[in-house]
Amino acid sequence: MNGNIHSIESFGTVDGPGIRYVIFTQGCLLRCQFCHNADTWKIGTGKQMSVDEIMQDVISYLPFIEASGGGITVSGGEPLLQLPFLIDLFKECKKIGIHTTIDSSGGCYSTAPQFQEQLHELLQYTDLILLDLKHIKRKKHISLTGMANDHILQFAKLLSEKQIPVWIRHVLVPTISDFDEDLHELGEFIATLQNVKKIEILPYHKLGVYKWEALGLEYPLADIEPPNEERVEHAYDILSRNVVFS
Repeated sequence: MNGNIHSIESFGTVDGPGIRYVIFTQGCLLRCQFCHNADTWKIGTGKQMSVDEIMQDVISYLPFIEASGGGITVSGGEPLLQLPFLIDLFKECKKIGIHTTIDSSGGCYSTAPQFQEQLHELLQYTDLILLDLKHIKRKKHISLTGMANDHILQFAKLLSEKQIPVWIRHVLVPTISDFDEDLHELGEFIATLQNVKKIEILPYHKLGVYKWEALGLEYPLADIEPPNEERVEHAYDILSRNVVFS
């Protein structure tokens, strides 16, 4: 089975526990205004890589991965656009005891029978999901990402029902996703989930602006500056206030 791959980072340290072998898949349905991987948006492009090819490379880093309590993380883009590839990859990882993680926005989550069948199979081999919740308000989510969030929240509830461990991630963008009212509502939603291991506030940054420019795109948040540390801590306090970590 082949996957459409954008790039690979062999020593990732921010996408799950320990040292991670991070695969960035190609293709995404969201168009987040703060996206730092806009070059991963186009579906069906990227480098074709087989599961065997990836596993041979992963194994060469296994001593470092195992010593750190790490594993493999598939990010993007949106990994769940390539379910059959993920299933085959994670099956092979489990054969040799590699911890498996998916970094997903849930943007392609669907109740279609085929998607559900493949997703449920994949979750059998998935140890952790980094779930990016961009905004709790539907209209604001549409404005920020180009898509509503109903199905994304539904995906979060499904993961809770199935007790799949998650780290909730929220990108804190001043004047867009950092209003206390919205953070309280998001925190109330997160508190209904029974599978939350960790909450991460990701401060908005401009490190991906050059990619927008290279693609000939106008960066929509050029006038917004990153939040300060105090504001990041304040947001974390709100989101985690009523959460019972599993």
